[in-house]
Amino acid sequence: MTRQLKGGNQLDSAVFQHFRPEERPFIERINDWRNQAMNEYRPILTNFLDPRQIFLIETVVGKVDDSFRYWQDGGYNQSERRRVIFAPGYFTPESQDYHIQLFEIKYPVKFATLSHGRILGTLINSGVDRSQFGDIITDGETWQFFGVESMASFFEEQIVKIGSINVRVEPVPILDAVKPVVDWQEESIVATSMRLDTIISETFNISRQRAKELVEDQRVQVNWSVNQHPDFQVDLLDMLSVRKFGRVQVLDVLGRTRKERYKLKIATLRRQPLSY
Repeated sequence: MTRQLKGGNQLDSAVFQHFRPEERPFIERINDWRNQAMNEYRPILTNFLDPRQIFLIETVVGKVDDSFRYWQDGGYNQSERRRVIFAPGYFTPESQDYHIQLFEIKYPVKFATLSHGRILGTLINSGVDRSQFGDIITDGETWQFFGVESMASFFEEQIVKIGSINVRVEPVPILDAVKPVVDWQEESIVATSMRLDTIISETFNISRQRAKELVEDQRVQVNWSVNQHPDFQVDLLDMLSVRKFGRVQVLDVLGRTRKERYKLKIATLRRQPLSY
């Protein structure tokens, strides 16, 4: 994947009109990464980015140019969260250039049950930034996660319990990654607007008022951050997590109905017992 940033070394102010005000710092970082790679003539590696951030990179970065490229990897082909390398045209990265380490969580399988939510909560509550680790995967029994290579000692020494379960985190080769059990389902919905509460209401078949209450009660995250604004405008590849319901991501806007409602293609991961 190769793209060139629009506008040379500087971003045109018009670029920001297409994105949310709160996304402006990240868009400026995209330009900084690109400039650093070009000015220092070396690859620049990011931490793990979420799907929306990667979408912003792909949107802001323009036509292909042999003088500048960017690459991305999350440890396996279907990864959601990925590290990105911005580099001069001469550079072609190898797997080790992403400095991604796979970690396996050892726990008493016969006597305990882990879940994505419990593992995620433990990692975040340990004080590590979300950008320091990527996807959490499982084949139904074995649990693994991808992390920044330099954080290996931290994960090994600090993650010794998940809830009341004693665990041990061990680095393992990337090639030992399990084949993830993927329960995402593609669906289509029709929504009157792109409001956060409306998307939640239509996806999980609950009332608009109930969806509004979930948002205001801090039970909804957008791109892994709590969002308490029911009127927040959801955009492409935003990841919505609704506690006790599951996750939803808007994949595409398919058009409008005669009544000007949005026809949306979404991916859903509906909650299973002990999953969140």
